[in-house]
Amino acid sequence: MATESENQAVPMVTANASTSRTPTLAPTEKPEKIFGIDFKRWQQKMFFYLTTLCLQKFIKEDVPDLPDKTPENERFIMIEAWKHSDFLCKNYILSGLDDNMYNVYSGVETSKELWNALEKKYKTEDAGMKKFVAAKFLDFKMVDSKSVITQVQELQVIIHDLLAEGLVINEAFQVAAMIEKLPPL
Repeated sequence: MATESENQAVPMVTANASTSRTPTLAPTEKPEKIFGIDFKRWQQKMFFYLTTLCLQKFIKEDVPDLPDKTPENERFIMIEAWKHSDFLCKNYILSGLDDNMYNVYSGVETSKELWNALEKKYKTEDAGMKKFVAAKFLDFKMVDSKSVITQVQELQVIIHDLLAEGLVINEAFQVAAMIEKLPPL
């Protein structure tokens, strides 16, 4: 029969074991699936998510190259641990892709290869987005049929989109552009 002090020791061990685990995030904190648009925003959210899971380094690292002096059993353990963590990282990224994108990228070997392939594909498309937003700004004209306040807010959204794309606009130029875009009346 266990004594009272032995019974009290068991919960402490269980509590310590459960607190030493890496905390898992609520499903709402995982980035939504990407469908091929807003890649930069999704990438930032995914990077943060991977960081909370302590897996972000695998999008930049290759399999570790261990010194020849490393004992074979240690080498095996270290490589397998790296492969396991990379597997988790790669699949967290894949789970953040739309099903069609998942099918395209699921054969990629490592997290780093997957991350680089996504960047190569979608950062190129982001360049087209910059051109689109810049053209939208340049083509914007105010009209008499809408309220000035509504149109200024639309222009502010376009300017915000420009800034989000990394296109910096001088404040004096923004003011001059707004004045130029005012309707004739």
